[in-house]
Amino acid sequence: MAGRQIYRPDGFSNTRYGERVTGFSFQFKAQYYRGFTLSILRDIQIEIDGEKIDRKDIQIEVNKERFTLEEARTVVDPDYRWEFGEYATVYVKKNGGLAPGVHHIRSVQIIAPSYMPFELQAVCETDFVMEGDSL
Repeated sequence: MAGRQIYRPDGFSNTRYGERVTGFSFQFKAQYYRGFTLSILRDIQIEIDGEKIDRKDIQIEVNKERFTLEEARTVVDPDYRWEFGEYATVYVKKNGGLAPGVHHIRSVQIIAPSYMPFELQAVCETDFVMEGDSL
């Protein structure tokens, strides 16, 4: 899939806790044509520059609320839907974040609709530029 259609080009940034850079975030779109409640989200797998990110270091924000991937599976409130074409913000813990410059991201969205006997996977990858630090 074409990364430019999935990732928001200006949606990549480092995240901070106080003055310390604790990771990075990015915004990308749900790839299932119907959108979905967070409870059917099984995984978001991420590789950045060939480095696999541990599942426990990933969180997703939908409707201005952040969840770990395990927490997302328990969200049954229909207000927490990731609609087709909407951007969600994904937060990744990575000490020091990402250096300025070009990076390659590969992510896989995995969902399990109740009416299907298998999980659906959407592989999304692109190169992006991380802007320099403003501090």
